[in-house]
Amino acid sequence: MDIKGWYAKHYKKLFVIPIIILIACLGIIANHYAKTGDFVGRDVTLKGGVTVTISTDIPVPDMKEYLAGNFPASDVVVRTLTEFGTDVQTGFIIEASDLEEAVLKKAVEERIQKEQKDFALTKDNYSAEQVGSSLGESFYKQMLTAILLAFAFMAIVVLITFRSIVPSFTIVFCAFCDMVFPIAMMNILGIRLSTAGIAALLMLIGYSVDTDILITTKALKRQEEGNVIDRMFDGVKTGLTMTCTSLVAIIAGYFISSSYVIKEIFLILIFGLLYDIVVTYFLNAGILVWWTRRKAGEQ
Repeated sequence: MDIKGWYAKHYKKLFVIPIIILIACLGIIANHYAKTGDFVGRDVTLKGGVTVTISTDIPVPDMKEYLAGNFPASDVVVRTLTEFGTDVQTGFIIEASDLEEAVLKKAVEERIQKEQKDFALTKDNYSAEQVGSSLGESFYKQMLTAILLAFAFMAIVVLITFRSIVPSFTIVFCAFCDMVFPIAMMNILGIRLSTAGIAALLMLIGYSVDTDILITTKALKRQEEGNVIDRMFDGVKTGLTMTCTSLVAIIAGYFISSSYVIKEIFLILIFGLLYDIVVTYFLNAGILVWWTRRKAGEQ
């Protein structure tokens, strides 16, 4: 039996795979929410706090532990900057919530001076950016509103285009799944969501809808091009080519880039696109086959 024949017979069984993954991801997010009160960790751009960048090649491997010990009430994140393509340290980026910049600067300077006594933070090797907690919370709420509006308008456009509840709902549901998976992975890996990460999640909606609309159009509007399985596999070939070429470019960008912001965007897109392959071709495609056959049976 060829793959088309096997799929035509067993496509409903494939529904289980994306659903199990989705349930696991929702469980991870729910667990994070129960522990922290947030469905995903937020950085200072969405939570409020101070970010300082220090240019120095002086290694301080225990910087995070030192700052956490000095400021137990503050949430501290320390990232080491390295020279492109090497492990040579070029500095630190330190994020801390509920902490004044001057206090953090003094503590960082004192810790580095334990390694090199004559070290001093100046405008040449130090920069800082502070976001108020109310402003960060406002950014966060606005970004969530943007995502909800994106889903709402997407649902309206899809429903007008296909004029059928089940396929339209499936497209929106697949876009939701594509956002849930990277959020769960961020919680597992301890990656904090920033304004750039929100932009990446919005981009995922576009990627998801693109492939879902492609196969939905093939299934519902190209009925003169053969049976539904043939039309579906034609759409799958095109969709997989689009997704795989995007993945190759994004993965290359992730490893080449030295910017944390760009890496966060690319990592979210990688997680989302990988799960999009599963949810689009195991769930959405199968539902379209079932729906098309059901309509034909009723006729």
